[in-house]
Amino acid sequence: MGRTRLYLVRHGEQDPACGHAPDGGLSPHGRDQAERLGQRLRTVPFTAIHHSPLPRAAQTAAIVAGYLPRVPAHACDLVTDRTPVPSPGQRDSYPGRWHTWLDGVPPDERDEDALVLRAAVDHFGVTSAGDRDELLITHNFVIGWFVRHVLDAPTWRWIGLHQDNCAITVVQWASDRPPVLVSYNDTGHLPP
Repeated sequence: MGRTRLYLVRHGEQDPACGHAPDGGLSPHGRDQAERLGQRLRTVPFTAIHHSPLPRAAQTAAIVAGYLPRVPAHACDLVTDRTPVPSPGQRDSYPGRWHTWLDGVPPDERDEDALVLRAAVDHFGVTSAGDRDELLITHNFVIGWFVRHVLDAPTWRWIGLHQDNCAITVVQWASDRPPVLVSYNDTGHLPP
């Protein structure tokens, strides 16, 4: 059996003029970050680029795909921006200090008990006959959820795992061992 290596990347910096609007695109700095990311990843033998359908992730993916012309890229709802929040029955599994913040998550971003994020891990975190490298251009909390999963950390531990814009986190599955965190929040290709 082969191994699956997922490169998890947070989109480039969003245009500050958009505030935190979900339909905001990249800032000029975010486009530069995406260019540098594409240059960094151009030699990785990716089989696919999956990106969130939100503009900031789609624009990042389009720039990176320019450096990977033979790699198919497509929007994937499994990696769109979402926040895992506990259902009322699971609320006590999260530290009380986070309850007020979680209660304020907008309805369209809520992923109760991380049902969609669990499905994303189940979908992407599988091995096949050969080795596979895939790029997921997504959002901070999605990456935090994958990292929490591979570290077998408590359900709430995605909170506080911050990913920089266009930083690279790599997680890996192999048929003969548990998933592992290969690297986290690698910004070596970005200016300080």
